[in-house]
Amino acid sequence: MSDRTQFAVGSRKVAMMPRVMKRSLHVAIAAALTAGVVLFVMMVNGFLVGRSGSLGGIDVWLAFIKRSDIIGTIILTALVTTAFLYWQRDKERR
Repeated sequence: MSDRTQFAVGSRKVAMMPRVMKRSLHVAIAAALTAGVVLFVMMVNGFLVGRSGSLGGIDVWLAFIKRSDIIGTIILTALVTTAFLYWQRDKERR
């Protein structure tokens, strides 16, 4: 079994990389998406509450996302989810 795998970049573009790097990239993408969703929720909350507008949500988000426990929780959740999905996929192949 090869230790290199494909990572789909666009609709047809494929990049070859080691499996560990591909899984690490999946974790990083999942963490970034989670941070983006939290930013969206905080901006909408700031807009709906109306105290500081939607841009006030960015300040709250920056204070929230800079906390090490929040970053650790996001990365741990992404790691566990990615590991579970790969483990489950490997079980289905057998």
